[in-house]
Amino acid sequence: MPLRSRRQFLEDSMFAAAAAVAANSVGSVLAAEEKQSKSPNERLSVAVVGVNGRGGSHLEAFSARKDTEVTYIVDVDDAVGQSKANYVAERQGGRKPKVVRDMRQAFDDKSVDLVSTATPNHWHALTSIWAMQAGKDMYVEKPVCHNVSEGRRIVETARAHKKICQTGTQSRSMAGMQAAMKFLHDGKLGEVKLAHGLCYKPRGSIGPKGHYTPPATVDYDLWLGPAPLAELTRPHFHYDWHWQWPYGNGDLGNQGIHQMDLARWGLGLTGLSKRVFSYGGRFGYEDAGEVANTQVVVHDYGDKTLVFEVRGLKTMPYKEAKVGVIFTGTNGFLVMATYEAGAAFDKHGNMLQQFTGGGDHFDNFIKAVRSRNPKDLNADILEGHLSSSLCHLGNISYRLGEEVAPVEAEERVLSLKTNDNALATFERTVDHLLVNNVDPAKTRLRVGQQLAFDSDKEKFVENSPADAMLTRDYRAPYVVPPAGQV
Repeated sequence: MPLRSRRQFLEDSMFAAAAAVAANSVGSVLAAEEKQSKSPNERLSVAVVGVNGRGGSHLEAFSARKDTEVTYIVDVDDAVGQSKANYVAERQGGRKPKVVRDMRQAFDDKSVDLVSTATPNHWHALTSIWAMQAGKDMYVEKPVCHNVSEGRRIVETARAHKKICQTGTQSRSMAGMQAAMKFLHDGKLGEVKLAHGLCYKPRGSIGPKGHYTPPATVDYDLWLGPAPLAELTRPHFHYDWHWQWPYGNGDLGNQGIHQMDLARWGLGLTGLSKRVFSYGGRFGYEDAGEVANTQVVVHDYGDKTLVFEVRGLKTMPYKEAKVGVIFTGTNGFLVMATYEAGAAFDKHGNMLQQFTGGGDHFDNFIKAVRSRNPKDLNADILEGHLSSSLCHLGNISYRLGEEVAPVEAEERVLSLKTNDNALATFERTVDHLLVNNVDPAKTRLRVGQQLAFDSDKEKFVENSPADAMLTRDYRAPYVVPPAGQV
């Protein structure tokens, strides 16, 4: 099997300009220009559900505003909840939020106007649905759901109850990203048929699979919620759930959802793909993790192609980007290497235009809550559902695959009909394994099924095993309602 050397994959110096633009980005979120209300009677009451990790950013945003107040902190870990409550009280002039474990207590309080959530992925949908059914507007982190069906149920709930529901893909509120997308949509790169999303983010082992005890401060049954009742098999309770299928979606749904969303936005894709294919594996160590740490997903839209690459082992950048999106057009290419900065080049590598500038995604949410118009949202829940679903579809193909020798894997990759150079992408992936001392000749790759998909019905074409993975079995009473019952 032909392999390219590592040096052959280093790009020409023209790509360095994109990295320079990214490095010069201030990376800060701009303060809202609009004057906020100082009247306590006009403050919106906010319940934040899941405050460890990304949830801290939610607390910071809503406690810093003059027109919002964090009145509830919901977390199944008492230690985390109490600690964050003290932090919020300091920021709110001594007004300390109530701390509860069960989100339903906060949702039953009619004084609560808004809910935001950064729980583990398997709770995103039910948190959002319950909150909106209780009359609250909703800000839900990415991915908005743990599976495809859940995303559609959140959209249906928002529409049925006439609620504002923002997705946490904050790049859609960044001025630099908005300018870059306008550049693409105005035809400045000619016809754009290919986008590469990248999530090259080193992830080490999460430790050996075993029998572990959840922290004493955690209500483990409540933490599991919709997921099956099962023992803890990872040594580190918080965060490492990302790498286990019952709770997370791997880096495809963790970091990669941001870039998947931008790739879809840039290509102007308003639905799901006609066909999906994925290959990869979990290489370099054996641990309690289950998801792929090396993965390629190909979404075939017919005339356009979206390719996504996940690499959790040490890797070189591609076109000077490690976490970003690369669009290829007939007149050049565009590299967005951060959430808000990048540059466009002609076919000869000459820079055409730079893009940079931040924004405030939480402020956009509040403005839409005030206007009661979902169209004011930069990331309405429908956008979140579609982009999250692209991640889930890729994982379904991967999980339904089989492990084969690299030679056979290459043959299957070459059978793809795509706007991408599928062989070059495959060879770069294999070369990355070699750099990390994973010998492809002694390693088997999981090669997924090429799955046909009906975007209108949001079902696979005559494939019941794949359809079964569009949803999950729920553990009562933590049941996401079926279609038409939201």
